[in-house]
Amino acid sequence: QGELVESGGGLVQAGGSLRLSCAASGRTFSGYVMGWFRQAPGKVREFVGVISWSGSNTYYADSVKGRFTISRDNAKNTVYLQMNSLKPEDTALYYCAADKYGRSWAPRPYGISDFGSWGQGTQVTVSS
Repeated sequence: QGELVESGGGLVQAGGSLRLSCAASGRTFSGYVMGWFRQAPGKVREFVGVISWSGSNTYYADSVKGRFTISRDNAKNTVYLQMNSLKPEDTALYYCAADKYGRSWAPRPYGISDFGSWGQGTQVTVSS
């Protein structure tokens, strides 16, 4: 099955930056679309962005577009989420996930049901 492990979360002031990592082990996810989601307390898990298997294509939620950047290093089996200009409303538990079916990337918002492997999440807290 493989495992995804997120890291890099923490406490940061508004306007600051963080880079999250998602490391895969047990199997390679290099041929899969990878996504990031987040879930704030009392809210549903929401889509943040996705990256194609090659890393050439990305798609972001409007709420993070222009501030967040997803990249990947397939040699390291790792996906990254660079978060800049953070806002208090970005506070959430951030999850990475691998596409369930190994499909091609598409420029659209992805849903939870598109993904079959999930990490345990890493907490990001942005103070005002």
